[in-house]
Amino acid sequence: MSSLLLGGLVFVFLSAATSMGMVVRGRLPDHHLSSESKDAIRLATAVVGTLSALALGLLIASAKSSYDSAEVEMRTAAARVLLLDRVMAQYGPETDHARQLLRQLIERRLSRGWTAETTDKPSGGAAGEYQNIEAVQGVLRSLSPRDAVQHSLQARALEVSGMLAETHWLLVESGSEGLPWSFLVVVVCWLSLLFTTFGLQAPPNPTVLAILLVCALSVAGAVFLVSDMANPYIGLVRVSDAPLQSALERLGKP
Repeated sequence: MSSLLLGGLVFVFLSAATSMGMVVRGRLPDHHLSSESKDAIRLATAVVGTLSALALGLLIASAKSSYDSAEVEMRTAAARVLLLDRVMAQYGPETDHARQLLRQLIERRLSRGWTAETTDKPSGGAAGEYQNIEAVQGVLRSLSPRDAVQHSLQARALEVSGMLAETHWLLVESGSEGLPWSFLVVVVCWLSLLFTTFGLQAPPNPTVLAILLVCALSVAGAVFLVSDMANPYIGLVRVSDAPLQSALERLGKP
């Protein structure tokens, strides 16, 4: 489910809950809406409101942590790509093919984005860009170092390519993560209960209705941000691929 659709559904639920409260208010006997009754309702809903605020705060903190981690992973991946290319360049012209494969890997990853499938449906094997990093490692392993310097550079290139492969899979797997849906459903239920009591206690006039709808929209916006930041590579609020774009411009240079 997209983040925009989720935020829209939350807004609809909260608006419906508010309307339900206003409808019920018009059908209740007057003594059910006395000052003592309203005080009791406020005390009871204060507990739910506190729990909702804490839960929503935890979701926001978790989503922000995921977004920050993804941003660090992206920068780390770009740095390792450049490091691997420079190590191979220092080795000599024998690594030109491996450097070209590395460039193709980054170009395909950037062109396909982070929603690409990790397997080819016809064959069931790994998609092309996932095979390329293994092809780079295969070329590196087939090298025959002539001296201790090239042997050291080969070992370093294999080490960096291994870390790059690990980071590459982490980027893709992070793109498939999402919200803890059971947790979110409980929070939305709590919020719906709160907005129902708001409608139950509020006088049915346009000003109050407008304020409650704005509040519902604000809460829906918070849920949208949480959902979008929990998917940092595929949402509207996504991690910038500028580090990889910058790395791609520097690849293959002497």
